[in-house]
Amino acid sequence: MHGYVIVNLNVLDSEKMADYSAVAGPSIKKFGGEVLFKGKAETLSGNSEYDMLVIVKFESVDKAKEWYNSNDYQAIIPTREMAMEAIFTVTAG
Repeated sequence: MHGYVIVNLNVLDSEKMADYSAVAGPSIKKFGGEVLFKGKAETLSGNSEYDMLVIVKFESVDKAKEWYNSNDYQAIIPTREMAMEAIFTVTAG
C-alpha cells in the first residue's frame, strides 16, 4: 500500500520557498517519492486557513516517514518554517 504525504500550506516568503523546494524536491526523489500535485486548492465545504496543497506519493507509509525523518529533510526544516505555514500529514492508500 502506498504512503501519501499531504501538505496544506500558505507561502510566507517566496524566496525561502524557492530555497526549500530546491532541496525538498531532490530529497523526495532520493526516497522514491513522486509529487502528484502542487498548487492552489479551493475549499468546497467548511473552513480552511490554507490555500495551497501538495500531495507526494511514496512506496509505503514507512518510506514516507523515512524521508520525513531523514537527515536531508530535517536539515531544511528551519528554511521551511520561514517559507511557509503548513500541516504535514501521512496516510496509506
